[in-house]
Amino acid sequence: MKDKKQVEHSLITKYRKDIWRKFVKAVRDYSLVNENDHIAVCISGGKDSILLAKCLEELQRHGKTSFKLSFIVMDPGYKKETLRVIKDNLESLGIDYKIFNSDIFEVANKLDKDHPCYMCARMRRGFLYKTAKDLGCNKIALGHHFDDVIETVLLSMFYGGEFKTMLPKLHSTNFSSMELIRPLYLVREESIKKFWQYNEYTFINCACKFTENQEKKNNSKRLEVKKLLEELRKKSDVIDNNIFKSTEKVNLETIISFQDEEKVTSFLDRY
Repeated sequence: MKDKKQVEHSLITKYRKDIWRKFVKAVRDYSLVNENDHIAVCISGGKDSILLAKCLEELQRHGKTSFKLSFIVMDPGYKKETLRVIKDNLESLGIDYKIFNSDIFEVANKLDKDHPCYMCARMRRGFLYKTAKDLGCNKIALGHHFDDVIETVLLSMFYGGEFKTMLPKLHSTNFSSMELIRPLYLVREESIKKFWQYNEYTFINCACKFTENQEKKNNSKRLEVKKLLEELRKKSDVIDNNIFKSTEKVNLETIISFQDEEKVTSFLDRY
């Protein structure tokens, strides 16, 4: 593994175009980080969240905006060896983290043994919001990236029967004055993989037995969409950007109906 300074140097030199500039563009274009913010950087231990931590550190150190960071690691019931990998990576990278323990894996599995992922995700999000609020934070930052965005669009269409995307920021519905931000919104997953390969780091995946078993059986819907996109890229090198752009250029005049909060508007209403 390369040391902390080498990793930071590669972020703003070798990967300046593919990662750093895209990170800064998302922060600027979507107004994700503001003066006097206190941001809880939520670290799962995976490649995305730890890159997010390093990017925000660099922005805090060299940017013009003054803000605070708290790096929080939620342990939902990791194995000891998994937690050791997370700690070793964070310590090698000089990230000042704090671990908060929970039994979310166990509880989610009891509540819905066949499909615990949805319950696990909701419980983890709630735990993170509460922890961040207790620390005096006004925002939580998650490591979702460009590929997560376009995969979510397709998942929503194929399996949710709706056109919905993943926003770069949103207000919490249950925690007043709290906001969720996604600063890696424009960064490609392939760039993140290459960055860590270059710096000789390896990371955990979900670390959940259910997810591991589903992926082994090829039952993961997100994995299915990833494979579909891989096939589509062989035919078109603009497919990813076009899916993303479709979320910015929705022509309401050609939509049968759309929903705004609780109100549904049909094309017949203005036909």
